[in-house]
Amino acid sequence: MKRLETLRKEIDQIDREILSLLNRRAELAKEVGQIKKKEGLPFYVPGREAKILSKLEELNQGPLPPESIRAIFREIISACRALEEPTRVVFLGPQATFTHLAAIKHFGTSSDLRPKDSITEVFDEVEKGRVDYGVVPIENSIEGIVNYTIDMFLDTDLKISGEVFIPVNLHLMSKENSLSDIRKVYSHRHALAQARKWLSENLPKADLVEVSSTSKAAEIASSEPGSAAVASEAAALLYDLNILAKNIQELTKNFTRFLIIGKRDSDYPSGRDKTSIMFSTRHRAGALFKALQPFAVYDVNLTKIESRPTKKKPWEYVFFVDLDGHRKEDRVAKALKELEENCSFFKVLGSYPAGFKE
Repeated sequence: MKRLETLRKEIDQIDREILSLLNRRAELAKEVGQIKKKEGLPFYVPGREAKILSKLEELNQGPLPPESIRAIFREIISACRALEEPTRVVFLGPQATFTHLAAIKHFGTSSDLRPKDSITEVFDEVEKGRVDYGVVPIENSIEGIVNYTIDMFLDTDLKISGEVFIPVNLHLMSKENSLSDIRKVYSHRHALAQARKWLSENLPKADLVEVSSTSKAAEIASSEPGSAAVASEAAALLYDLNILAKNIQELTKNFTRFLIIGKRDSDYPSGRDKTSIMFSTRHRAGALFKALQPFAVYDVNLTKIESRPTKKKPWEYVFFVDLDGHRKEDRVAKALKELEENCSFFKVLGSYPAGFKE
């Protein structure tokens, strides 16, 4: 007990030192904010923040794991940035959806986070300058691409300034305390599909009802006796539900990727970046091959390529491509320049720090 008391006193002393250093950091952040405001510089610099987190990971000697270091310092950075200028962010809502979790993970809880009902509204709010950034889903590792998000980039000048990966962990939750009391299960159609095997084995007589979001499902389950929802842990906390079964999704390695959209991309290379582009080729034999050839010549790795109808002329397509590297890197810049020369339409959507799959 004497040893325990000694350790607790040491922890208390360290906490006081941490508190003092945090407030010193906050004072410096306020000074930085004043300079940025005077010079007309952006308050949020994603490449700079990504570089800070990467450096801290390199310096970390444990026992805290890298993901804990990122989470702790992301909140510190978020709180300090709010002292400079609160970051206004819209996301595809409602609260406690996976998009909401992505917004929190990227911007921290000190940001001004606002839900919107559709991807169109998110783009519109950012484009009209009512907010600084938006968070939208772009793809799921099982369900594939979110076509509507890609299509929105054809009609807007907004850029991509970041990406976030969120693991899709689905739980069964209810006000009830036992599976035997569940007669109806609500969720989004994708969540129901991913949990169908577990539901058929454990709740074979329950009615499965599709709703607009996993969060809406949790809201319904919070007030309807005998009902349950398939949703995130955050939804259970928000609506005060009992989690009756955890991780009921069929595949454990299931991620959704989200994009951070704004008026500008990440002009500051982080050293671990991606670039997204869109382009169309002319209707000639070998046109796509010639367009993509520069990436092989300059050793630029393509991580995704999708085609979408332009919706302007039948059988005309636009390609959406992700590649490793920042547009300011010499090899990437050369590859993009040669690609543009072989395209009928070309657009750089942005360079940004690559996200972590935690």
